Amino acid sequence: MIDWDSLVTAAKNTRENAYAKFSGFKVGAALLTTDGKIFTGCNVENSSYGLTNCAERTAVFKAVSEGYRNFKALVVFTDANPPASPCGACRQVLYEFNPELEIVCANAMGVIDKYKLSDLLPEGFRLE
Repeated sequence: MIDWDSLVTAAKNTRENAYAKFSGFKVGAALLTTDGKIFTGCNVENSSYGLTNCAERTAVFKAVSEGYRNFKALVVFTDANPPASPCGACRQVLYEFNPELEIVCANAMGVIDKYKLSDLLPEGFRLE
């Protein structure tokens, strides 16, 4: 069972750490491992836009850097209405670890959309 409320709260709280001085679009993410550990991430923008990193990838990279590779669920939190879903680059990075990852996209208005990663990226690339 996934405690979605805790994940939404973690993503919402970490969103406040976002460095989004160019777009003003703050994003928070909370990634749940299969053994129950939560890794959070926020977006970090850069004046050279191509060097910007999304919240979802920040959470994945933190988890991987600490030895975790098995992910169960992800929450993405924004102020967007409807809630924003992971970008293509984030979808592909996540797909590498779990094509069936459960994803919740939530916003400050209380709207929640649920997906399977394979529905968001039906033909993702993955080497076995």
